[in-house]
Amino acid sequence: MAVLRIIEHEKTLTTRQEIADYLAGWGIEYNHWTAEHEVSADAPPEEILHAYAEEIDALKKRGAYVTADVIDVNPQTPGLEEMLAKFNREHWHSEDEVRFIVAGRGLFHIHPKDSAVVAIEVEAGDLISIPRGTWHWFDLCSDHRIRAIRLFQDTQGWTPYYTDSGVDRNFQPVCMGQVYFPLSAGDAD
Repeated sequence: MAVLRIIEHEKTLTTRQEIADYLAGWGIEYNHWTAEHEVSADAPPEEILHAYAEEIDALKKRGAYVTADVIDVNPQTPGLEEMLAKFNREHWHSEDEVRFIVAGRGLFHIHPKDSAVVAIEVEAGDLISIPRGTWHWFDLCSDHRIRAIRLFQDTQGWTPYYTDSGVDRNFQPVCMGQVYFPLSAGDAD
């Protein structure tokens, strides 16, 4: 189950409907999928894509996505720290960032313009679609494990455009299943 933390107001949302309604205010889609056909989270990518083909096809039509793949990140992933360094700094993309979580957990920090940062922890079954241009960053939870279906509007994938605002340094990359506190301004240096 996803958990959304509205840090500025020290409020936590835990029901799917509350989370979906809150994120919809910024054009962010949150949903929960279940496979029509049972599929293991460790199944080969083509089996996972087949199990969710109907949902993927509907998203492709609605969002002009042209390709989908499965990414698998775990503690043994070569170059893991370098990979995470690309995602855990505040950035935006020129296309939507769409992720359906097959296994594991991750933490998106979303920083809508003229608004405070919110954090959403996603796990298996959660779909999140962050519109192009939305400032955000992503961290893995402490187990460093996530497997997700990704959809792209460009076959080359997306490029992160970093904001260099430094706001991401004010937040600990700790999932909400654990103690979660923003850093104080003095801790960001």
